[in-house]
Amino acid sequence: MTQTPTLILTDARIRTMDPARPFAEALAVCAGRLVAVGPAHEVEALAGPGTKTVRLGGRAVMPGLIDSHTHGLWGACRDLFEVYVGLSGSLRLLLDSIAARVAQTPPGEWIVAGPWRPFERPSLGAVPRALLDAIAPNHPVVVKDLSQHNMWLNSEGLRRIGFGPDSPAIPGGEIERDASGVPTGILIEAATAPVHPQIAPTAAQLSQAVLHMAGYFHAQGITGFKEPMAFAPELAAYAEADLAGTLNLHVGAHLTRFSAITGDWVPMEDIAALRARYRSPHLHTAFAKLFLDGVPVARTAAFCDPYPGTDPALHDPEAMLLVPPARLNADVTALDAAGLTVKMHAVGDRAIQAGLDAIEAARRANGASGLRHEIAHANFIRPQDLARFAALGAVAEMSPKLWFPNPVTPGQRAVLGDARAESCHPVRSLLDAGAEVIYGSDWPAAAPDANPWTGIAGMVTRADPAGLFAGHVGAEQAIALDRALPIFTVNGARALRLEQTTGALRPGLSADFIVLDAPLETLTAAELGAVQPRQTWFEGTQVFGA
Repeated sequence: MTQTPTLILTDARIRTMDPARPFAEALAVCAGRLVAVGPAHEVEALAGPGTKTVRLGGRAVMPGLIDSHTHGLWGACRDLFEVYVGLSGSLRLLLDSIAARVAQTPPGEWIVAGPWRPFERPSLGAVPRALLDAIAPNHPVVVKDLSQHNMWLNSEGLRRIGFGPDSPAIPGGEIERDASGVPTGILIEAATAPVHPQIAPTAAQLSQAVLHMAGYFHAQGITGFKEPMAFAPELAAYAEADLAGTLNLHVGAHLTRFSAITGDWVPMEDIAALRARYRSPHLHTAFAKLFLDGVPVARTAAFCDPYPGTDPALHDPEAMLLVPPARLNADVTALDAAGLTVKMHAVGDRAIQAGLDAIEAARRANGASGLRHEIAHANFIRPQDLARFAALGAVAEMSPKLWFPNPVTPGQRAVLGDARAESCHPVRSLLDAGAEVIYGSDWPAAAPDANPWTGIAGMVTRADPAGLFAGHVGAEQAIALDRALPIFTVNGARALRLEQTTGALRPGLSADFIVLDAPLETLTAAELGAVQPRQTWFEGTQVFGA
């Protein structure tokens, strides 16, 4: 017998993402779960004396959206505590903004800013640290690049981390040096590892950041996300907020096994301890993270073919892999056996190939575990590898939003050439090959925001929905709205291992939904990219809107 609902929403255009009933007129909620979804007269008949019935006047309702790759606390800390001038911000604006923060900050305290763009490295001069020294002689300064993989420091910052002329080379990274061997201030990939402990937010700042992040995500219509690189401080902040009832998001946290940014392998026993210690009702910790390569703008993404302008005789794709294939195969096999879904950062086609090879090795060793391991970003895929995703039960994660023109596009084209840049994120080809695709903003890395609506609109058109940047990226890879929406809902729920909890609107699932002014199928691409949810609900409680 259906429970008497506490809430009924009716007179609505409901897109359920449930193939058995794609559309409905009303839904009913009790104890945070959906108890009915269907025609208005059937659902309204369930009302009892304590039921609140709300008529939406034809407004649209759909499941809450899921971002499968967003650094929630990084992004929130950027908004709250760092100097940020936007992906299109000029060097002059960046320097002026840092100077303004210097004037407000006690000497000796770190100043964190960004972004700078590696493809514009010549504009920083022969010794980039000097630009920062001129405005911040008494503060350590670090400027993150747009990918968050590389950094630019002043002299005081270099001194604080102990980098000087005698500093040894760092495997997996580079300390850029001038002609006399003195660090210039530019640190690439693993060379940034000593900086992170210096600028790590405090526990109090992380607690503040969780609240900021949750409010921001709810305003975007996001009810679930995956934190792609979690360590103990982030896990503690998420768990604390969840137990306090202030998180109100389904979170899947990928426990970092290896990252070039930190330069260390986290022991498997430590992964197991973190998994057990920090899981909570809405924080799910059966996930792991590996980095296989870097990013194109720094020429650290691993490609089978050389970068334009590179001597083919000097190109070694195997040397660009951060994890040797044999080690990678063994590690993914071990993580799979431990019941952990693995997300592998892989941007270049050689890294993606290596990631798929590792999943194949795990399948051979362990059989069908049921775990859907993920190739994170999956920007540039060899045509012969497209079919392997479905064959191996691997998931292609599309992130960040580089499938339509944006401030990063000119740099991508300059570094990769037009043909390779145009092949970015082959969503349609993956879907046609039967692959499961999920969405990630990768906020704040190479993403100005975590807005999923521009991601949806850009995926449908491969053009900038705001019209700020002309042209297309891979126009033939545009897909219809009905093919895009599962990527942001039901597929994301499966990636969270919560397909029996969220991602669709049907009886028994969590009442996670958003209210929109109009059905998405009635909107132009520009309107779709500009959607602002009217309300967001999580487990039957309204967490955003009037």
